[in-house]
Amino acid sequence: MLTTSKYSINFGAVSHHLIPQMNKNILYHFGRFLQMLGSALARPEKFSMYYKETMRQMNDIGIGSLIIVCLIAIFIGAVTAVQFSYQLTGTLVPRWYIGYIVRDTTIIELAPTITCLVLAGKVGSNIAAEIGGMRQKEHIDAMEIMGVNTAAYLVMPKLLAALFVVPLLVAIAAFVSVMGGYVAVVLPGSLSNAEYIQGVRSFFDDWNITLMFVKAIVFAFILTTVPAYQGYYVKGGSIELGQASTNAVVYSDILILLSDYMIAVLLT
Repeated sequence: MLTTSKYSINFGAVSHHLIPQMNKNILYHFGRFLQMLGSALARPEKFSMYYKETMRQMNDIGIGSLIIVCLIAIFIGAVTAVQFSYQLTGTLVPRWYIGYIVRDTTIIELAPTITCLVLAGKVGSNIAAEIGGMRQKEHIDAMEIMGVNTAAYLVMPKLLAALFVVPLLVAIAAFVSVMGGYVAVVLPGSLSNAEYIQGVRSFFDDWNITLMFVKAIVFAFILTTVPAYQGYYVKGGSIELGQASTNAVVYSDILILLSDYMIAVLLT
């Protein structure tokens, strides 16, 4: 009990009411999320309805995000190489370990996680705003009256496109990041070309590539379905739509980081 001259606040009573309500809200939204996915998978529309929209989403997610992904990846590799070069100064660790560290750090963690966090902000907010705008303008209601399974038509093309394109973007980001490390330490003369390549080629474990693609697929699922859920069930006007777009990015980032930890625990 915290008591002042004017106020008396019982934190135990507050937590007693807030925690069950929070758990109830989480279960409510999780149930609606599963219901939306179940509707999309249980009665899919014809493939011809998906094809054009899937191609558009692949272009938006893939080609539309390629420049920003490459830009971020090259600086990730460069900063990682420079930082480890600094850490190894004055130690007995061979300098060529820099290439090895940059390669594995990029493949295992930085390329899939950072890339998908960026995509969650760029692609996720766009998905939530697009579907939410259709809900507010009653386009979704009109399609449902015509017998269209809107959950399948609006969500599945985005999910299929992301599951195909995001792993490709992650693979490109990993390659560009390693090249960024090369540019950062070899061109200034901190490390020779032969030493960096020796590090990149040393102690290679192909399981790390599998782990990278597992993360990419899981993150792609999160960064499309969570924003789609936020937009699909949005209510109100422009303020609520903005909140839905913000929530889509925040929740996607949290779930990506949480799933990143779970995958690391289970698969490494």
